[in-house]
Amino acid sequence: MGDLIVNFHLKDSALGHLTSAVQFGFILGTLIFAIFTIADRFSPSKVFLTCALLGSLFNAGVIWEGNSLASITSLRFITGFFLAGIYPVGMKIAADYYEKGLGKSLGFLVGALVVGTAFPHLAKEMTSAFPWKSVLILTSSLAVIGGLLMFIMVSDGPYRKSGNKLDKSAFLGVFKNHEFRSAAFGYFGHMWELYAFWAFVPIILKTYSMGHPEATFNIPLLSFLIIGIGGLACVLAGYLAQILGTKRIAFIILLLSCCCCLISPLMFMTESESLFIGFLFLWGMVVIADSPLFSTLVAQNAAAEIKGTALTIVTCIGFSITIISIQLLNVLQATMNPIYIYTTLALGPIIGLIVLSEKNKQHLTKPKLH
Repeated sequence: MGDLIVNFHLKDSALGHLTSAVQFGFILGTLIFAIFTIADRFSPSKVFLTCALLGSLFNAGVIWEGNSLASITSLRFITGFFLAGIYPVGMKIAADYYEKGLGKSLGFLVGALVVGTAFPHLAKEMTSAFPWKSVLILTSSLAVIGGLLMFIMVSDGPYRKSGNKLDKSAFLGVFKNHEFRSAAFGYFGHMWELYAFWAFVPIILKTYSMGHPEATFNIPLLSFLIIGIGGLACVLAGYLAQILGTKRIAFIILLLSCCCCLISPLMFMTESESLFIGFLFLWGMVVIADSPLFSTLVAQNAAAEIKGTALTIVTCIGFSITIISIQLLNVLQATMNPIYIYTTLALGPIIGLIVLSEKNKQHLTKPKLH
């Protein structure tokens, strides 16, 4: 983002706008995919390939020298649109292969998403001697390879039930299920924090460096590691969920990430670089580790023939929420001391924890019928 701002003479505020453009595109894409039940009516692997190819094309379009803020924003928007056929469709494919152990399989899947999300930071570090365009070319090329691998090597799963007819009410009907709503609201609270944190990791490192001039950080490499370690956390959470229960582990992780938000100002004040970086590694783990668990709960509480639609609409709403939190941080960093702004990210986890607690309380007090 920094290179785009410099190369195309954009204002610093473009950071939030360009990030949110991807989210807006993804939201519209997931909404359309959900309304028309794309992931349930068509082969998920073919949908994945088509969206990977088109997404990579528009992603690479940013390298054109004649771009402006409007054209870059449009390209990011369209890229986000086609990502709607990647993330939720990938979860749909996993759900089609696993009835038992879905939490573990989604742990690996979301873990791969996390490493993929972090990779451009590493690519920037690896290609620092090359033009910034090489990062976009590399990521687009990998997207094409990923789409082809999915199409060639992953057929439709044995538990897939095709929704042959168009049901435009399916994407709203899933919320009538109480268990589904509980899982969805836990996911929404988690999403308020997640992408805002990821988008601002380089800014967090830069803010600490400005307050502690003796700190010398390799920001691209550290950004990759802080975000990327969440991939390992997703896998570990999947295994823990098998032993201790999906709902319980999701609740604990959401609570830990909430605590990270609340104590973040204290970490900015510490003189210990090691403590600060260790804290960010912990935050990078707990901010994402509950994601596959909430997705598992969503998938398990939706009918098989609309499972893809259920995952897609929850993802759509979740990413809509991320726009608000990203833009909020964008405004706050210009109007107040930036070391305090990340406490606002605790709002989502707090609401998610309240909903999950009420659900648990309701479950414990529900009278048994004999």
